Amino acid sequence: MALAPQNQTKLKLCWTPSHVGIIGNEKADYVARTASIPIEHTIPLADIRKSVQHYILNKWQETWDLQVNNKLHRIKPSIVLWPIFPIRGFDVKLTRLRIAHTWHTHINLLSGDSVPLCTSCNEVQTVDHILTKCPDFNSSRLNFFKTTILDLNDLVGETPHPNLFSFLRDIGFLFRI
Repeated sequence: MALAPQNQTKLKLCWTPSHVGIIGNEKADYVARTASIPIEHTIPLADIRKSVQHYILNKWQETWDLQVNNKLHRIKPSIVLWPIFPIRGFDVKLTRLRIAHTWHTHINLLSGDSVPLCTSCNEVQTVDHILTKCPDFNSSRLNFFKTTILDLNDLVGETPHPNLFSFLRDIGFLFRI
């Protein structure tokens, strides 16, 4: 076959049918054929399970990484399991704070009332507002966290602030979660 590109250079391709009769090439062909022979051996189920789990977790993490507008993603960017509190009641309250769904902030969904507003700021009563923004609780924040500038992740992230529940009790929010 001859090709003639625009600059009129001709290229000629030739096909050589095999390496028959050339000893070095016959050895190379033999080695190539033996490399493609399937080798049968067993793989432990635990190894397969671990590989599949690793693959699934990676895919899950890739999907989760795309959820940048998700409230929980800001607090928990990685899908690894977090440690749990030994006292179930506190663990439940912490989870509710993390997903920003508490009795106080979502009672309107059950009662049909309007969204609860902060009495001093006239802002929507969200977990983020109560824990980090409402000026009514600045003195308690300063007392328990030694600062008034906080991020929700600082308080309820993977390692919750050690004074979180004391702060919640002090501002009267612990039993409304």
